[in-house]
Amino acid sequence: MKLSLSWLKAYVDVDLPARELGHRMTLAGVEMDSVEPIGGTWEGVVVGRVTEVVPHPNADRLRLATVDTGSDTMTVVCGAPNVAVGQKIAFARAGAKLLDGHSGEPNVLKPAKIRGVESHGMVCSERELGLSTQHEGILVLPADARVGMPLAGYMGDAVLDFAVTANRPDCLSVLGIAREAAAVTGKSLREPSLEYAEAGKPIAGLASVEIADAELCPRYIATVVTGVKIAPSPKWMQDRLAAAGVRAINNVVDITNYVMLEFGQPLHAFDYDKLAGHKIVVRRAAAGEKMTTIDGVDRTLAPHMLVIADAARPVAIAGVMGGSQSEVSEATVSVLLESACFNNISVRRTGREVGLRSEASLRFEKGLPQELSHYAARRATQLLVEIAGGVAAQGMLDVFPGKKVQAPIRLTEQRARQLLGVAVPAMEMAETLRRLGFAPTNAGVDALDVAAPYWRTDIAIEEDLIEEVARLRGYEWLPSSTAVGRLPAYEPAPMIALKDAVRDYLVASGMDEVVTYSLTSAQEPVAGIAPLRMQHAMSADLEELRIGLRRGLLRTLASNQRQQEGGVRIFECGRVYLPRPEDLPQERELLAGVLSGSRAEPHWHGAQGEMGFYDAKGVVEGLLATLGVAASFDPARDSRLHPGRAAGITVAGVRIGVAGEVHPKEARAYDLLPRPVAYFELDLDALLLLLPARGRSYAQIPRYPGVVRDIALVVDRAMPAQRVTAIIAATPLVHEVTLFDVYTGEHIAADKKSLACRIVYLSPARTLSGDEADKTQARLLERLAKEAGATLRE
Repeated sequence: MKLSLSWLKAYVDVDLPARELGHRMTLAGVEMDSVEPIGGTWEGVVVGRVTEVVPHPNADRLRLATVDTGSDTMTVVCGAPNVAVGQKIAFARAGAKLLDGHSGEPNVLKPAKIRGVESHGMVCSERELGLSTQHEGILVLPADARVGMPLAGYMGDAVLDFAVTANRPDCLSVLGIAREAAAVTGKSLREPSLEYAEAGKPIAGLASVEIADAELCPRYIATVVTGVKIAPSPKWMQDRLAAAGVRAINNVVDITNYVMLEFGQPLHAFDYDKLAGHKIVVRRAAAGEKMTTIDGVDRTLAPHMLVIADAARPVAIAGVMGGSQSEVSEATVSVLLESACFNNISVRRTGREVGLRSEASLRFEKGLPQELSHYAARRATQLLVEIAGGVAAQGMLDVFPGKKVQAPIRLTEQRARQLLGVAVPAMEMAETLRRLGFAPTNAGVDALDVAAPYWRTDIAIEEDLIEEVARLRGYEWLPSSTAVGRLPAYEPAPMIALKDAVRDYLVASGMDEVVTYSLTSAQEPVAGIAPLRMQHAMSADLEELRIGLRRGLLRTLASNQRQQEGGVRIFECGRVYLPRPEDLPQERELLAGVLSGSRAEPHWHGAQGEMGFYDAKGVVEGLLATLGVAASFDPARDSRLHPGRAAGITVAGVRIGVAGEVHPKEARAYDLLPRPVAYFELDLDALLLLLPARGRSYAQIPRYPGVVRDIALVVDRAMPAQRVTAIIAATPLVHEVTLFDVYTGEHIAADKKSLACRIVYLSPARTLSGDEADKTQARLLERLAKEAGATLRE
């Protein structure tokens, strides 16, 4: 919320410097973001009076102006057509810092000889002083400007910018800020007069108002002003609007903007003669109904949108923007002024759907008090009479079907002491609240019944009142104390611990964690699970709750593949949302990762190959081993993974995930580069239940050496290598087994494959002899032949 310091001073006598005022208001809960001086310091610029104007002897378009500066008299060359004797003007001496009238760049004024005449100063325009872009004529000051005084002392000003929180719509107005400033400084508030002459005809015979939907419009006020004269606004109004960042248009439009900034109530002025039947109907739009807004855009409306219509058509989108058919123009002579209260949710939704956001809709969205419409309507009508020369009709049309009465709030000393930690007498709280506009009355020795002012829509409960007392008295007034009580006992969080361990391992393995959106675009059902759809999606890309992590990871991979060379290794720990009938969705914790690209950075040793299924399998095996979990990998079918390169991950008979390579069709769907993409996924909720109860177990380092044997076994191609190594590992005295080669080809039957394993035989009680190892291996080969159909390769 921006406003000039001079505008604020019109309502409260602020004698503090702007920054000091801002600091005190910030401590009271109304934060001031910045202070921006208007026009700079104007060093070397004073108020002067023109005593003589004569033609330049050597130039037809230039004149010589003699200026009384209070301390001396100077004659300067002036080219402005409006300079005249008797004017009070802004006079800059040589050395003053001004803006160049043509380029707008900062410049130091220097003495100059212009067409043979020395000029040691300048009569300034608004642009040279940084007040506006106008430089065709000089700035003429009011008659009350004292000759010789610094210009900054006469018209210096500053723009104050306040950061208004969502719960304080009253501070989106100059009066709201003034109320806070008055309360903080202890000054009195001067509210503008709302009186005006009602010299026109009774308004009941001029117009009518009908509200068809009281839920979306609980109050609508209309006044009629005839005989208005469209013209520029007075300079003081234009200056105040400019300081607030609003461009001046004409007196009628400027008045509606001015009162919106002054009171915080958006208004709209209709050309009375363009309203069919001189009738206002507040209703929902018809399906497919269209209108053209004042920005010239044709809008198609929906039935949930509230419109302001006349007897024939919609003329405005309520709370958002007016229509071009009824807008005020140069030919306007009569105005119907709207001041209404609209449903904040409806305004926000409508504004978002039609793509319009304005200062008016910003205020409506915060939820304005119903009473505010009356005061703003009277103020705007008063200004239309005074500034636009109009004649106000007698009375106003005030349709108020949604009137609500707010009950007083009980405030007790006991509750205040509980929250603030210090006793505050009821009478002191009453005095503090009165400074903010509240109306407290006694309700006993230590209690008050407090009526909140109409503009404080954020006050609803006793705690709100206590907060008002605390912030106005100053939070530094509250006593400080050391926290007491016992520290809460440690509560284990197994899932958090598991996710931390997973992240630590994967990052140490060279992977990067990513976080993708829980909302995604339309998904295909997975395993018969249809995702949950948002009722009011923000966009087509964020319309469903995810049921898996694969989509987000593959999209992230596609983006990264085109931004970097080398391998991409990313993972995500996140929740998925599985629908349940007549209940909230089940939220499950998943881990997923993708690996794609070269296995290592370029090196003189040569290429290291591209990552694939076994890289993903190795990451999962290492992770589970770190967690103390033994898993098996079995062939699996997944339509989104490559056939023959997908494995289900099982722990203690429970399927907890999958690993494999992404199917080429799936890769093309995400526009991935034509290279293998390895993917793994684990259900962390399922894994958590399978973790060892006591964590990892440890065994003593063997005291005796082992015997190493390498064997090559020929088995059917369909036989999983894991089955063979499991049989070997289960054999007594086998300490370790490692599969180090898989071979198919020459000297091996087409339906067979060769598995080469290294076996370490070891006894914890003694050193094994070679014969013992050979006997054990012979029994092992017999078992392999029986259970896996394996034969020893010659």
